[in-house]
Amino acid sequence: MSNYYKTSTVRTYVSDGSGPPKVDSKTYTIGGPRNTNIGFTPSTDFDDFSNFGSKGFGDFGGQLNIGFGDAFGGRGVNFDIGDGGIRPSISTGGRGGGNRPSLRSGGGGTAPRSVTVAEPTPQPIIAGRPTRTLKKNPFVGLQLQKYDDIKAQCKQQGILFEDPEFPCVDSSIFFSRSPPRPFEWKRPSEICDNPEWIKAGASRFDVRQGELGDCWLLAAVASLTCNEKIFNFVVDPNQSFTSNYCGIFRFNFWHQGDWQEVVVDDRLPTYRNQLVFMHSTEKSEFWSALLEKAYAKLVGSYESLKGGSTCEAMEDFTGGVTEMFDLKNSPPNLLKIMLKACQRGSLMGCSIDAIPGQIESELANGLICGHAYSVTDVQLADIKTSRVQGQIPMVRVRNPWGNGSEWKGAWSDGSREWSLLSEAEKKELGLNFEDDGEFWMSFQDFTSNFHKLEICNLGPDSLDEEDLQNKKKWETFKVHESWIRRVNAGGCRNYLDTFWTNPQFRMTLVDPDDDDDDDLCTALVAILQKDRRKKRKEGLDFLTIGYTIYKIEDPNCGPLDMKFFKYNASVAKSPTFINMREICGRHKLPPGTYAIVPSTFEPHYEGEFLLRIFTEKVNDSSEIDEKTRLEEDTFKNLPVSRKPAARGYGDEISAYQVAPAYSAPSQAKNAPQKQRDRPEPTEQEQNQAQILKESFRRIAGEDMEIDAFELQEILNSVFTKEFAFSGFGINCARSMVAMHDGDLSGKLGYDEFKVLWDDLRRWKGVFREFDRDKSGNLSSYELRNALNHVGFHISNQTFKSLVMRYSNKVGQIDFGDFIMCAVRLKTMLTSFKGHDPHNSGVAPYDIDSFIQTTLYS
Repeated sequence: MSNYYKTSTVRTYVSDGSGPPKVDSKTYTIGGPRNTNIGFTPSTDFDDFSNFGSKGFGDFGGQLNIGFGDAFGGRGVNFDIGDGGIRPSISTGGRGGGNRPSLRSGGGGTAPRSVTVAEPTPQPIIAGRPTRTLKKNPFVGLQLQKYDDIKAQCKQQGILFEDPEFPCVDSSIFFSRSPPRPFEWKRPSEICDNPEWIKAGASRFDVRQGELGDCWLLAAVASLTCNEKIFNFVVDPNQSFTSNYCGIFRFNFWHQGDWQEVVVDDRLPTYRNQLVFMHSTEKSEFWSALLEKAYAKLVGSYESLKGGSTCEAMEDFTGGVTEMFDLKNSPPNLLKIMLKACQRGSLMGCSIDAIPGQIESELANGLICGHAYSVTDVQLADIKTSRVQGQIPMVRVRNPWGNGSEWKGAWSDGSREWSLLSEAEKKELGLNFEDDGEFWMSFQDFTSNFHKLEICNLGPDSLDEEDLQNKKKWETFKVHESWIRRVNAGGCRNYLDTFWTNPQFRMTLVDPDDDDDDDLCTALVAILQKDRRKKRKEGLDFLTIGYTIYKIEDPNCGPLDMKFFKYNASVAKSPTFINMREICGRHKLPPGTYAIVPSTFEPHYEGEFLLRIFTEKVNDSSEIDEKTRLEEDTFKNLPVSRKPAARGYGDEISAYQVAPAYSAPSQAKNAPQKQRDRPEPTEQEQNQAQILKESFRRIAGEDMEIDAFELQEILNSVFTKEFAFSGFGINCARSMVAMHDGDLSGKLGYDEFKVLWDDLRRWKGVFREFDRDKSGNLSSYELRNALNHVGFHISNQTFKSLVMRYSNKVGQIDFGDFIMCAVRLKTMLTSFKGHDPHNSGVAPYDIDSFIQTTLYS
């Protein structure tokens, strides 16, 4: 089909699930002259095209091509059709890059996208409902971009790539202000005559800092060039500006737990035809400038790169885990650690603490405060003279500025100490005295003048099987989680009342290290907070984070409560609480089971994080959780008539059923619940029992049954006198009826009412116990413990759902909402148990049973 012409009014219905859909109507003219067409190319031959509409696309398969014409800028869309349904491919159109058209992959169009997010989400996912997490995921578009697919499309249509996910606009550079002068985005061929990707091999001298305060990134890039294999993985060397050039380049970064391919177009910010930011010493070489652009895309903008720690970028280049050393209190074996790290290809960086009120100020010895350096080599240099003979430990350091701002002390460029080394030794060290920002220091001067050292240990994500043949392999556990306000954002141990609500993780160390004389196990624990750089444009920055480790005796215990942390001291903790992307610590612990509790320093701060645990021997690690279930025999129930037919009030409600539950000491979470006796009823409780009996007799009438409205009247006549609340609403009363109404009569008999009252009596007693300030509200952090005390055991994900549903915006749950939560929980759990008689954890529901269970509850 071609030259298809039609005018049509299209109505688009848009709904986010929170209200009625909105309708947007537009009229389009598709086809006709001016380069418009619709075509279908079948994947196999077919004869009966007349029945195409009745059979459907899936019976044939092929590609449907729609060209919208010049009125739409030459754009079009292709649909791959087959058994799997209809899959839209890249929408194209537009002009750019000189006289050649440009491809905007997936940009600006309305074609639907099918998104699969690789990393686990810490939020509960309810199937079939819109997910706010997915909508707000800043990396969805980035994950959809595939280098090979985009490049093939570019070659097919003879166009240059323009990246819709990182457009050439001011907001891609600065999010907080306008550029100080007009920058112009240019491709390398517009900057110089013969641009090259990598010229004569990548070197640490290729990296020069521009106008952006990202010396930490440059220091990591310089270290990256020292490991050829890792460099070639991050920066694909098989790219060029000549062979198969389409204006697209790719890089690989380890991003929050997984390797992510990042593609960019090659348009770079310039001023007066000079690169503004990171660049190579050779003006015709562009790998470093485009690496910085790809990294800026990953974090949202160039401005988001301002200020940071070298270890952050080193991890993103390697997938390793970084240890930080305070050189003022360095371990006695630091030299050995640095020599081994250098031999293993680990990346290293160092810095001097900034002087308050000054930015990157130069000291008298030539070093810069508040500035990141790369450590590019560590050697034992041989000294042989007529008077001195031996070895001196030496450290080679590079300033990413790449100029004459270098160390001026002993062993600096041209210093007299170099006369102690033979020419052969100098050659082996690769010594030169150019103003290139690189210099040597003795190890003693290094530890005396620098304050921090960062070593990025290459872990399993960094090395392939070939690399691991002669090296120890770290055993690794990783999990994605989050701190959620009102749920588990408990703060550090200083805030005992909420600390226990933080996410908890179990780590079981089985065997000690092979070379440890004390039979201890090495464990590296790292907490990485996610997406914080990208969220700077929203006014957010790094949280102050850390972790604490506790020894636990029961390896199968459920979540630990406040009493545990009150009476048990920690056995290890993070080196500090700090507002960096990641905090990591190395610990030596005896074999056993431990609980790791990551937290922010103060409570109520939200954020997502990645926990990684590295051990030399196998470790068994998991989230500390419990299964959602109901233990109905937590309390002894006094005999209550369960006669299904007779409905009367001969079996009266006893005052025992009105008395509050006895608060027994906390038990192990997964231990069998002991039955608890109730105390003798008080005079007030005896009066309540009499009032209840009389109210039911008066309201029920001859049939001795009550509906939700009558139940509401009975209960409110008692509870509004006891609790400061407006009474149970009609929806709560309906849920109470539904809890005992298996035949859908909409009513409760006297026997059923007595069982309901027994539940309410227990639940109100627990509410009073946990309403510690007598405010008439529970803290959402206490909801789990309160439910535990009446037999409900709640998993972490279910607990999050309950807090979101029943607490207010400041994390309080009033008496009515607490009772509603308990009622619906019991209804749902007993219904589930009826469909799962073998306790398999899976229950089959037909559609009607499912709707009745969820709506009539």
